[in-house]
Amino acid sequence: MSSQTSEPLGRVARRQQRNREALIRAASAVMSEKGVAAATMLEIAERADVGTGTVYNYFKSKDELAIAVLEELMHDLALRIEQAMQGFEDKAEVYAFGIRTVLETAISDQRWKQLLYRSEVIADALFRVMGPYAINDMQRATAAGRFQVDDPALVWRLTAHAIVGIGLAITTDAVPLASVEAIVVRLLCMTGIGADLAVELAQRPRPALPA
Repeated sequence: MSSQTSEPLGRVARRQQRNREALIRAASAVMSEKGVAAATMLEIAERADVGTGTVYNYFKSKDELAIAVLEELMHDLALRIEQAMQGFEDKAEVYAFGIRTVLETAISDQRWKQLLYRSEVIADALFRVMGPYAINDMQRATAAGRFQVDDPALVWRLTAHAIVGIGLAITTDAVPLASVEAIVVRLLCMTGIGADLAVELAQRPRPALPA
């Protein structure tokens, strides 16, 4: 009796998970093509092959769906950064590549840059989703004597908020795009590495990011 009761619930849960994933994929595609503002819930529902009302069973608003899309983008970006830096022994270099890549993505990807005005929400998402990767790199760089970080979670939280804030400033032309390298150097300085070493890290050749 117990197994008969739980099986339908399992199917329901799997269907709900498939619907949610389909909606996020569809929203990601539509928002990438048209931007967040121009995307409509109707178009997203049609792309996901679900009823328009179904969207609201999973997401209260387009804004909430856009944030879910962004969290998926962040997770995928973290994995791509990890893949690109395989074989690099210097975790300080891995971390430097990571923060530059995150900043450049934040100011260039339509799905991301149009949400930068939601600074607190987006910075929190960045802290949560990419934090495990960034914090691990900081810890390993500190253990190797490259960084001097007593509280990597705090440093990453400060960095996440800085990336989102400066990303918004760049996309609104308050800060020139040409400042990206100088910004990366200042973010690296939060690890205690020192300005000269931060400049050297920021200027190293970077591997291609996997598609």
